[in-house]
Amino acid sequence: MSEKNKKDTEFKPYIPADKITPEFTATSVIMGVILAVIFGAANAYLGLRVGMTVSASIPAAVISMGVIRLIMRKDSILESNMVQTIGSAGESLAAGAIFTMPVLFLWAKENVTDSPSLVTISLIALCGGILGVLFMVPLRNALIVKEHGVLPYPEGTACAEVLLAGEEGGSSAKTVFLGMGLAAVFKFVVDGLKMIPGVITAPIKALKTELSAEVYPALIGVGYICGPKISSYMFAGGILGWFVLIPAIITFGAGTVLYPGTETIAEIYAVNGASAIWSFYIRYIGAGMVAAGGIISLIKSLPLIVNTFAGAMKGMKTAGKAGTKRTDIDIDMRFVLVGIIAITVAIWLLPQIPVSLLGAILIVIFGFFFGAVSSRMVGLVGSSNNPVSGMAIATLLFSTLVLKITGDTGSHGMVGAISIGSIICIVAAMAGDTSQDLKTGFILGATPKKQQTGELIGALISAFTIGGVLILLDKAWGFGTTELAAPQATLMKMIVEGVMDGNLPWALVFIGVFIAVVVEILGIPVLPVAIGLYLPLELSSTIMIGGIIRWFIDKKSKVKHDEAGAGVLFCSGMIAGEGLVGILLAILAVLGVTDKIDLSGSMNTGVAGGIVLMLIMIICVSRFALIKPKNTEPKEDKQ
Repeated sequence: MSEKNKKDTEFKPYIPADKITPEFTATSVIMGVILAVIFGAANAYLGLRVGMTVSASIPAAVISMGVIRLIMRKDSILESNMVQTIGSAGESLAAGAIFTMPVLFLWAKENVTDSPSLVTISLIALCGGILGVLFMVPLRNALIVKEHGVLPYPEGTACAEVLLAGEEGGSSAKTVFLGMGLAAVFKFVVDGLKMIPGVITAPIKALKTELSAEVYPALIGVGYICGPKISSYMFAGGILGWFVLIPAIITFGAGTVLYPGTETIAEIYAVNGASAIWSFYIRYIGAGMVAAGGIISLIKSLPLIVNTFAGAMKGMKTAGKAGTKRTDIDIDMRFVLVGIIAITVAIWLLPQIPVSLLGAILIVIFGFFFGAVSSRMVGLVGSSNNPVSGMAIATLLFSTLVLKITGDTGSHGMVGAISIGSIICIVAAMAGDTSQDLKTGFILGATPKKQQTGELIGALISAFTIGGVLILLDKAWGFGTTELAAPQATLMKMIVEGVMDGNLPWALVFIGVFIAVVVEILGIPVLPVAIGLYLPLELSSTIMIGGIIRWFIDKKSKVKHDEAGAGVLFCSGMIAGEGLVGILLAILAVLGVTDKIDLSGSMNTGVAGGIVLMLIMIICVSRFALIKPKNTEPKEDKQ
């Protein structure tokens, strides 16, 4: 279905407004809730490992299409759309939560505060999730309807195309499930049975550094989905850190004791190698670069922010009123306003959320502001490039300063700042996801009110799921470890502590800030490079392999695959499969079973096994990516 720059009044969705079809049914709600739990848990694990998440809308749409149309033999495209609407909410809420809330666990280990309870995590996540959906109700008319043909919403449009392809007889659900199964087996062999090492490392003594790559299917999947450009930007950040900055620090500062280290740089390197230099110094440079990149992205989007806010104010006059058409009906605006007020009061009064009235007001102001920004940004560049962490950084800097000025310092002030930042981060992530889903519904002819209700259900279920997942992963491995680096959360912790206590190594942080300025002047996207510098090299190098596969496939097929290509679906399945086995292994670790299935002592294949497994994954991804879609004929223009 092509999309042309026509007025919204001329647009005709796939299902006409005067036609009633099954949409909000028991089948769609139950399937959506299951997928919300699955993709929320998988994306939480992925984000805590590599610092980034991927959209679950397309794989959720494919699975729902496969189950409803092929297994249940039902012909209901709006029912499938409702499944992906609810299912993708889990991924988005998880993305917002994992960037900030692990900080509470890190502080608990340092005895700064008590360990967060399941109720605390769930309530914070629930408040952010509901606000993110409610803020999008008045924004829908301004951004989805009025800007149709202007804001493409790439994931939302691609998701609609997938569902329409299924309606016409195509099916790709098998590809997603195959990716899940293959990745699950590989993950269990590497981290469960431990027959194959998870990291391949090659020391480079001449430069006093090392080249390494992790042997995990999810990382290749992330690289393939992001594409060669974003993957190469991340890898460039890794090269800058490990082949420029680390050799320079060791060469020029060998005999120096540089804070936060307590020994000379030469001694740190001699005992623990280049990774210790990264941990002590490069991480802070990367933190400065990520913070600067987030702020730069916000400054660049200021014109969009102003225009979006003005459009939202105009759209509020008509939002929520039942129009003459089914496709014009939103949740009643009175319910939205009452809901926002109720959540604000709850944030202020609930003892599990240590936020004052001032903090609750800041959440509403920043939440609506960044909700509008998030929706506009994903409408232009897609969810993968939405600077959610940059918005959280800006919120944390401002809210921490405000709390410190008003005398709310110490552990209470720091926990309050993180709570504010967590809710804002979840609001921004949920607003972006909701807008993509509403775009899909707009193209297909869904009822906005029913979709918005589905988003609220997904937020409710996911809020309680994410609490259990975070507690489980913390007990199994702990945040900030090799298994779960939690890079964004560690950065947020450094920012809050730095503002409150003034103990950051500011020289290193500002080196990162000015590297970001140089990268921006060169016209290169700052955030991917900054994330590559901030993360260990073994992550970005494997992601780069996925990006190279995507480049090769695009060249070989002589066309640029869209978001719904077989390779993207297979890689989405791999990410979900590895994430789910990661959760399973976390459960086994808590139960004390992991040692009993550990075969590393008797059947470890060493580096050779890692190389073979990497080659198998590359071949599998390439094989599925070269599958041509069955439906190659252009679809009928419904406009």
